[in-house]
Amino acid sequence: MDSPARPAPAPAALLYYVAFSQLLGLAVVATTGTWLGVYRGGIAWESALQFNVHPLCMIIGLVFLQGDALLVYRVFRNEAKRTTKVLHGLLHVFAFVIALVGLVAVFDFHRKKGYADLYSLHSWCGILVFVLFFVQWLMGFSFFLFPGASFSLRSRYRPQHLFLGGAIFLLSVGTALLGLKEALLFELGTKYSKFEPEGVLANVLGLLLAAFGAVVLYILTRADWKRPLQAEEQALSMDFKTLTEGDSPSSQ
Repeated sequence: MDSPARPAPAPAALLYYVAFSQLLGLAVVATTGTWLGVYRGGIAWESALQFNVHPLCMIIGLVFLQGDALLVYRVFRNEAKRTTKVLHGLLHVFAFVIALVGLVAVFDFHRKKGYADLYSLHSWCGILVFVLFFVQWLMGFSFFLFPGASFSLRSRYRPQHLFLGGAIFLLSVGTALLGLKEALLFELGTKYSKFEPEGVLANVLGLLLAAFGAVVLYILTRADWKRPLQAEEQALSMDFKTLTEGDSPSSQ
């Protein structure tokens, strides 16, 4: 009797890049907390510091956790597909809930202060990202976690799901950079050009955000780092190819 095939080990370079991405992601969150704590007074809900809840939640939810959710299929390469799907979906749920708290915080802060809503490019991009993120999660749940979708439907939708996931993540990083720039211009004004310490720290935060986005995108686009198909996935894929293209399994 043949012994079951051993799981393929993850490429060594992949492990290093994933570890590097996590260091960058944690650095982004820590630098955001430092910026808000040292230069913006910290965070609180029932005070003028309520606004600071917004950037912290958005960075944690739509940047760090969303990036990690996208990497799940690269990191957990040999676990059961359904387990990996559930983890991927749960991380997106956590990201959505945290981002929702940040969104409520900024709208509530604007209402209390009498500020206008949704006039800046950052706010327009932010709403677009949030809506796309929510729709993407609903579609992903309907096609890949809900038991009603057929294998053929999942196969046809999968390329769009992968593209939209990466695009929404990049839009999230870009929107965070826009918001960071907007906050600095509001707070520092002309002093921003004088290398104020807050401006320098925020610039470092911007570079870390860009680096995190770039490393996650690089990991996702390396074809040789994709999660290998499990035996049951290979069988389903072959059956789908046979049905759609008229090939026989023996001809492959």
